Amino acid sequence: MTTSLQNRTRVLILLVAVLLLGGVGTGAVLYAADRSADRDRAQPGGPVVTRGPVSLRPGEHGAARTMVFRNMAWGPHRDELATVPADHPDGPRTASGVQCLRFYTGGGTGICLQAERGALQDTYRAVVLDDHLKELRSFPVAGIPTRSRVSPSGHLAAWTVFVSGDSYAGTDFSTRTSIVDVRDWNLRDNLEDFDVVKDGKPYRAPDINIWGVTFADDNAFYATVATGGQTYLVRGDLAARTLTTLHQNVECPSLSPDGTRIAYKKRVPDAPVDAPWRLYVLDLATMTETATAEQRSIDDQAVWSDGSTLLYALPGDFGADLWTVPADGSGAAVRLLEAAVAPAYLG
Repeated sequence: MTTSLQNRTRVLILLVAVLLLGGVGTGAVLYAADRSADRDRAQPGGPVVTRGPVSLRPGEHGAARTMVFRNMAWGPHRDELATVPADHPDGPRTASGVQCLRFYTGGGTGICLQAERGALQDTYRAVVLDDHLKELRSFPVAGIPTRSRVSPSGHLAAWTVFVSGDSYAGTDFSTRTSIVDVRDWNLRDNLEDFDVVKDGKPYRAPDINIWGVTFADDNAFYATVATGGQTYLVRGDLAARTLTTLHQNVECPSLSPDGTRIAYKKRVPDAPVDAPWRLYVLDLATMTETATAEQRSIDDQAVWSDGSTLLYALPGDFGADLWTVPADGSGAAVRLLEAAVAPAYLG
């Protein structure tokens, strides 16, 4: 074989190899793209989710009462705020396009805790939304979002983040809880600056953590204070800047619509270290505790769906599902909504 023929043969072999490798690469890219598209479609058997207008005003969705929540179904609308009629929770969902890690609403005001993805690390912010989910003001937060609430009037919004750690189950974590008045944007950046009254006496300690605000009105609220290895339900006074202990072993309180009871997580004996809670209800007048029929560990701030029923999240196939249980200890837990978390009711 002449040198010229050998050279042409080598070039032909090289071209064939390049074409083959290119075909493999293109096929891999197309396969990956197809797999990605599959992930963006709703999982078979999962809820139907479509884009549409979402309002935080009752009655604007054509239903007497509406649920709004963070949609957890896989697809292009995962993590977006979505709505369903409260009396048809398994129906098609309307997704807003607004993504939140935690969310709550009241009085036409929304509080949305968002992640801002960075090349090296994520940052987070608390976004106050109007009744059509338009951003009014945002505040940088110091850690991972975990709880949010709005007062019934919509004038106050609260949020809690983990400054260190990412779970309430252990003791190696630190939180920061803030409250903002949306009428004048007066921000109480850290409730640890408030005066604590414990057992009727002023109390100070370097290990105080505060989380899980629930509002009674535009001044009074409840929250959890942890110190000395114990947790306490406290009643907060925004104007006086005080937190007064009421009852021990209360976490993530949620005030009933009539203001007489608190739903909360309670640590129970002999429970696993990483799943230590059961869902209870506390009568504020008598301080009587009632265990609900839910026997699983609840790591959530429950929502009162009405005056007699609690709504809360548990792990599910899509990340989280919403369950209900009667508040008086009767009945049984029932799954209400799959692939959802951080619910609130309109109307």
